[in-house]
Order: sequence, then structure tokens, then C-alpha cells
Amino acid sequence: MLSASYVAPRTIEVGEAAVLPPGPGEVQIAVAYAGICGTDLHVFHGDMDARVATPAVIGHEMSGLVAAVGAGVGGWDVGDAVTVMPLVWDGTCPACRAGHQHVCQHLDFVGIDSPGALQGRWNVRADLLVGLPAGLSLRHAALVEPVAVAVHDVRRSELAAGDRAVVLGGGPIGVLIAVVARDAGAEVLVVEPDPGRRAMIEGFGLRAVDPGETDLVGVVESWTGGAGADVVFEVSGAAAAVLSATAVAKVRGTVVVVAIHPQPKPVDLQRVFWRELRLLGARVYERTDFERAVELLASGVVPADAVISEVVPLTAVADAFTALESGRAMKILVDCQVADR
Repeated sequence: MLSASYVAPRTIEVGEAAVLPPGPGEVQIAVAYAGICGTDLHVFHGDMDARVATPAVIGHEMSGLVAAVGAGVGGWDVGDAVTVMPLVWDGTCPACRAGHQHVCQHLDFVGIDSPGALQGRWNVRADLLVGLPAGLSLRHAALVEPVAVAVHDVRRSELAAGDRAVVLGGGPIGVLIAVVARDAGAEVLVVEPDPGRRAMIEGFGLRAVDPGETDLVGVVESWTGGAGADVVFEVSGAAAAVLSATAVAKVRGTVVVVAIHPQPKPVDLQRVFWRELRLLGARVYERTDFERAVELLASGVVPADAVISEVVPLTAVADAFTALESGRAMKILVDCQVADR
């Protein structure tokens, strides 16, 4: 089979790898599609070399079919359509004992800390599998993981129907947060500088504004009758957006930090104090978020075809990373069963 490995900053190598049978408690998946996300770009740039042991097969957004079942595994049959919730926790740390296993203090994020999905066959623990309904295409199902991120972010915010939410950043996760928030009954404003992304967002029936050409505080105050946004999602990772997040939130509003910030950013703590803002982090997801993500994709709430910019063969994965970092694409999927086109 073919597999793609991160070997050094900005270097992905594709080559042949042996197919090993699944071990006890494992299931082997014939990976159909694997998605590339912002976290994978951080790996590609070398920002996570302290965690990633090279050469590393990365990738944690995926869909596929069960190809083989290891000893002691029940409930799964060859041919079942599945995705993987790529979190392994130790169950013993203080976070796990408090019921927060998804942010275990020794979390193994599969596809970063251990081998991932950018390969033709992938052996994973059976308890990580999430089943897919018959009506959901494997192509669309490759979006379950990022949709689960968005579901978790919205759930963490405690957003309610009728709330007004500002999403700072119209990349893949920002768009999905906006869609999930709208489905929850919120009115949504997306802040995105790229005109192509704004056009796509508006095509979904969402409102989008350019922060470089807009008095964002004024726009939000006008929109909310001077109150400010109930919930602000900071998804861009930009320093200016971090400051905007506190500037546009209402009194006792909620700011949810979704983006990965490799370096500290200035935060207006005076504004947090003055308006009694609630500042939350939202890191990954729980199984209930995965299950809800499957429902949203299967029901067509998520505009999957519009979010997926391109599907490339596994041999072109290095080019896919370059295209994604350039901002030319929203979501690129890798077809792990096709060597070339």
C-alpha cells in the first residue's frame, strides 16, 4: 500500500509500506478519504516537532470501510462504513478523573502523536470507531471530524436560539461553526478578509464582512442595537482578531478561543474585566459531538460539496499541503485508494 509520511519541515514523502494485520482489539480500515486541516499544516511547518516522531504518517480526518477485524473485536464487520474519533486518553490523570477525558493531560491525538490516516490501510483501536449511516457518502463523511470540532465549539459556548454570534475567520472551521450555530437558531456574522471565501460564505446564506474595510465594532453595535455579540468565536489565529473578539462581545458575553496560537497574543483583559466577559477555550470534541456531526452531514445541514475544494490522489499530498497553506483551497481531501489521476 501507499502511505504519506511527514519527515521534516515542509517535507512529505509518499512510498510503499507493508500492510500489517490488525492486532487484538484493533480494526483495519481501508481509508477512503483523508482530509488535511490547519493542525496538519502546523505539523507540516515543523511547529509540532516536539510531539511528532519522524517519519510520521499523519492525518486524523477520514472515512473508510472496515477491511479486517482483529481478535476480540465485536460489533464491527468487514464492509462497515466508519470514521475515527482520534483521541486516546489514559483514564488516570486529573482531567480524566474529573470526566474530561477528551482533554486528557497525556492525550494521544491519533494522527499526530501516533500513526494516522494518510495511508491505504490503517489499524486503529476498535473503540475509536464511529459508524456511518448508509445514506452518507464516504466523501462527505471525511468531514465528520472538523464538523465535530464545530459542534463542540458551539456546544461549549452555550449558544442559544436567537443569540447573535460573530465568527472571526472564514476558513473551514469558521464556516462550519457558522453553519452549526445557524442550525442551533443563532444569527451569524462571519468576519473574513478573503473575498473568495466571503463570496462562498454568502452563498451559504450567511452574512460576511471584510475586517479591513469595515468598522467591525460599529457594524456589530448596529446589528445588535448597541449591545454587542452574545458569542464570539475566534477562529483565525490572528492577533488583530483576538483583540476584536473582546471588543465586539456584549456585557457578560462569551468569547470562545478555537484557533491554535503557537505564540502568545495580546488580550484586552481590561475589556474582559469591564464587561465581565467569559473567555473559553475549545480544543477538540467528545463522542456526542462526533455523533451529532454525522447527523448534520447525513441530513444535508452542512454544505459538504461546497466546503470540499478538491480531491487529490495520495501521490499528490505534498502539493495539497502547499495549496492549502496558500489559501487557495477551503478543504482538500486525499483519496487514499487512488495512486494517481
